[in-house]
Amino acid sequence: MVENGGRDLRRLLAGMEPRLLPEEFVFCTADDGENEALADLSALATFREEEGMSLVLERTIAESRGFRYGPVMRCISLTVHSALDAVGLTAAISSRLARQDISANVVAAYFHDHVFVPAERADEALEALRELSHEQGDPYAARSD
Repeated sequence: MVENGGRDLRRLLAGMEPRLLPEEFVFCTADDGENEALADLSALATFREEEGMSLVLERTIAESRGFRYGPVMRCISLTVHSALDAVGLTAAISSRLARQDISANVVAAYFHDHVFVPAERADEALEALRELSHEQGDPYAARSD
């Protein structure tokens, strides 16, 4: 059995070490009938929606396969093992980025949360999340409350 991850918001925020992935990513969609063709795409993420299969692909893959896509994004991995039922992590990071007018598309995976931000604002978003983490202090310090 795999460990469930942390739930304490302060410790999650203090313990996260946001890391910017080097690739550019895009969100695309494909018809369900294309499942066999989608299998070899090496999608970073997929999600089946009523309208079709949503894909998160490296920009180069999407372009080479002729997918239409929206904004070019970069991915910031939070690198802290958060429980899937932890409360407030997504809200805290989204709120911090919203204050700087940076959109955030969050994908929660089993071990970590990943935030997709506009490519041209990625460095700024990374710095904002690092500041948020540092503001929490030592995650193992005694609490006064």
